[in-house]
Amino acid sequence: MARATQVSTRSRAAMLIEWRSSRYVRTLMVQTLAYLVVTAGAVVLMIPFAWMLSSSLKPLDRIFVEPPEWIPKPIMWRNYIDAWNALPFTRFLMNTLFVTLLGMGAGIFSSCLVAYGFARFRFPGRDVLFIVLLSTMMLPYVVTLIPTFVIWRNLGLINTYDPLVLGALFGGGPFFVFLVRQFMLTIPMEMEEAARMDGANTFQIFIRIMLPLIRPAMLAVGIFSFQGYWNDFLAPLIYLNDLPKYTMTLGMFFFLGGPNEPPRWHWLMAMSTVIAIPILAVFFLAQRYFIEGIALTGIKG
Repeated sequence: MARATQVSTRSRAAMLIEWRSSRYVRTLMVQTLAYLVVTAGAVVLMIPFAWMLSSSLKPLDRIFVEPPEWIPKPIMWRNYIDAWNALPFTRFLMNTLFVTLLGMGAGIFSSCLVAYGFARFRFPGRDVLFIVLLSTMMLPYVVTLIPTFVIWRNLGLINTYDPLVLGALFGGGPFFVFLVRQFMLTIPMEMEEAARMDGANTFQIFIRIMLPLIRPAMLAVGIFSFQGYWNDFLAPLIYLNDLPKYTMTLGMFFFLGGPNEPPRWHWLMAMSTVIAIPILAVFFLAQRYFIEGIALTGIKG
């Protein structure tokens, strides 16, 4: 009887070891497959960037050869210098930084202010107004393009930076308001009530309590805003007329050539690479806060 029990115990132990071993193998296979799929997707997504980087270092007549030459021979580092000196890109860079930083700052503050009202205050029609706000996200940008242009023209602000920046002061955009509002809903009301009992007013609570707590959401809004303003081409094209006021994306448009001038693809790719560098740097430096802000936004509805 005892011998039978020992045999049964060893058999169960062997089965348990075999089951754990097979589960480990299955888990390892699933993880390996997942890594392979993700790596393959990353390689596919990186192909356009690799082509842009490779083309920026080639002579013009070697960009569209078949099959593509991924490693330029020779490497034309001078393309970057020639492209930068072909137009006043230093001036364009200053203009782009001015518009981007001003618009980003205005968008972050106004979206937080509007989101605070929707998240913390109860007033008649609040939910309906919030739904109307969200519904504006469904409107394509081109639908509001002409009415917006007419408004700025009647205000006499064409060929200025005001149409590019002042719009951010009116809420910063419905998506940003939604993002920050959802994050604010995760913050307990007790913290505001304690501050109010200590004598803080609403504005002090907003500045000293709420803004530090929603830093991840603010960084997420900041990254989105930075990317939007930095890469914006259509708005500067519509509202800016003088060359010294152009942004970098608008300056790059000249490299596409004209009726009597061929496009300079190698210079265009060089400037495209230069423009992409700040976006990548900002994302990699702030990606932890960016992911945290996006993830926590979905906790409360």
